[in-house]
Amino acid sequence: MIRLILALTFVVIFLLISLILIPLGYLIGLFSMDARDRYAQRMISWAFKVVGIICGAHIEVRGKELVPDDEPVLFVANHRSIFDIVLLYAEMFRPTAIVSKKEIAAIPILNWWMILLHCRFMDRKDLKQSLKVILGCIEDAKKGISMMIYPEGTRTTGASELDMLPFKDGSFKIATKSGIKIVPVALHGTRAIFEEQFPLMRSGRVVISFGAPIDPASLDKEGLKHLAHDCQEEVKKLLEQSI
Repeated sequence: MIRLILALTFVVIFLLISLILIPLGYLIGLFSMDARDRYAQRMISWAFKVVGIICGAHIEVRGKELVPDDEPVLFVANHRSIFDIVLLYAEMFRPTAIVSKKEIAAIPILNWWMILLHCRFMDRKDLKQSLKVILGCIEDAKKGISMMIYPEGTRTTGASELDMLPFKDGSFKIATKSGIKIVPVALHGTRAIFEEQFPLMRSGRVVISFGAPIDPASLDKEGLKHLAHDCQEEVKKLLEQSI
């Protein structure tokens, strides 16, 4: 319970300080959009890293050297916990936007940060709105913004770390239409921190594994057809190596 109280206290304090930090970000953007994007990414990465430390997440990062540092990419990860986004974003080192469910847009102050980070809010029950979000992500990717997406569409609650819902094809259009590479990411152990003993938190080992980038431009028609499935298989292999 102490970890939960400390984490919530830090989040509240950070959001209150954000009433100053967010306008500062927009002020920076008047002079340089690139500087604004990097400012926002670093602030949120730092805040999420602190949350991870408070919650007792012992992070082991594998394969991060495989991620290109001079071009945007599409991070595609499995999704079992609310901590997936927190712990993975803490490892970002360049401007990265998250494709999130629309409900997050209703959280005060946090939604302002997400807008500053070029994040998009998707209503998966509205196909027209979802398509509009994907098109917006494609345009941002072309401008140099990396994207983070969880193509299962929602968290899976299976007992095994290998349990995943099918990856949805639509998410991958961000890469195929913008020309950016796809980086498979496997998150192992995140659910044990919170969901498995809700509302308590406990420390635990979390492995974040980055796979080799996949370039859609190098795939033939058949390869593109099975891109979502093949990416999911890569994530599964990374998970198996984390056990």
